[in-house]
Amino acid sequence: MASPAARQKKISLSAPRTFGSIIRKGRPGRVEPAPQLLLASQLIFNIGFYAVVPFLAVAMRSDFGMGALAIGIVLGARTFAQQGMFLFGGALADRWGARRSMITGCIVRIAGFLLLVWAADFPLFLIGAIVTGIGGALFSPALQSLVGAAAERGPSKESAPSAGSGTDDASVKNGKVQSSRSTLFALLVICGEVGVVVGPLLGSFLLNTGFDTALLTGAGVFALMTVVFWLFLPKNSPNPKASAELHSPAPPSNLWSCLKDRRFLRFAAFYSVNLLAIHQLYFGLPVELERSGAGVGSLALVFTYASILTITLQWPIAGLMRRAGPGIALPLGFALQSLGFASLGVLATLPPAGWLPILPAFVLVTGTALGNMCVQPVTMGLVLEFASGRPTGAYYGLLASAGGLAVVLGNAALAPLYELAYTPSATAFAPWIFLSGLGAITATFIRRFIPHPSTQAALRDEIRAT
Repeated sequence: MASPAARQKKISLSAPRTFGSIIRKGRPGRVEPAPQLLLASQLIFNIGFYAVVPFLAVAMRSDFGMGALAIGIVLGARTFAQQGMFLFGGALADRWGARRSMITGCIVRIAGFLLLVWAADFPLFLIGAIVTGIGGALFSPALQSLVGAAAERGPSKESAPSAGSGTDDASVKNGKVQSSRSTLFALLVICGEVGVVVGPLLGSFLLNTGFDTALLTGAGVFALMTVVFWLFLPKNSPNPKASAELHSPAPPSNLWSCLKDRRFLRFAAFYSVNLLAIHQLYFGLPVELERSGAGVGSLALVFTYASILTITLQWPIAGLMRRAGPGIALPLGFALQSLGFASLGVLATLPPAGWLPILPAFVLVTGTALGNMCVQPVTMGLVLEFASGRPTGAYYGLLASAGGLAVVLGNAALAPLYELAYTPSATAFAPWIFLSGLGAITATFIRRFIPHPSTQAALRDEIRAT
């Protein structure tokens, strides 16, 4: 006959578990967030963001009668607050841990949206926009660092190399690591792009009942994410030495190591051309649509095309670039962007095509999107190689901040050149050739700063040993 303890154990094993018991049992034991949760977070975060921010200018103009200067200052301040704060947001993620940073980012963004609900004049709109930007700067580097840690763990499920295995096994293992990284980051890009498509559709629907409804809905989305992160993201890492991989709080002395990594600083400077190129879909594309006669009303069609292109092609392109390696993927991606800008430069000097005036815009979008699809997942994985076991949040933050600085400086240089591109002429090619030249220079030199796996592995072992 079974003992009372055995009967009690059998009863407890067979008893149905409630949702609350699952959470209580699962929270303390989990030390690794599920990749599905991280990908869903990127999707929902973008839905909540793009359901609101694209319509901010419309609300300021139509509901409050603000002029172009005020709108430009608010939108510019929001972008600068987010991009400029990425480095600090990443450092805080390394200091606090990703869970705390992501929850704080959601709460800050909720506060920003509520400030915009309350706003009735320019100062409050400006403050609310800046606060929403800071929320993104706290959230995104932390999420990217968690995705990077999940990608690093991916190959661990594979069989370990046999005892006495040599460099061939090490090369196979490194290949598996690179494959896992680019695969997961490619999925992150796809999920983010789906959010870019769904968010404005939701915002357009909510805008029929007023901009405040869209703001409150967005705040509700981020409130829900806060609860989910609180329940399901792990609080601590089991191994303090693996802070870069599992993101437990790291010593302050390691937080700014990215600023001392000259190779990474040079890499980030060249890679920032990618964000500058993508940003021309917002800055330069309307200029081209006016030149060609397609009109800025075609922007929605072109952006839809860009999103469909990314959603359908990111996965297969990521697979090809994964097999090709960063030494080919990065030069190829920037070469495609350079070619797209050069093609548009030639077309900009010609009279608009009467049968399809929007064609040059599609050429621009195709070049920039394909280039980004080649370089972004690979680069997100390479950041882990640069970090070499050190906290990764600041590395991701610095990469994003470098891109934001490139957009600010690049757009300042492009602004007078775009004045020459509104009508077909011999000088209309100027901004596009300038951008094409930046892409060509980056394609030529960026491979010099790609970390060598053996060197980075040695550095990682040295850091972990200390």
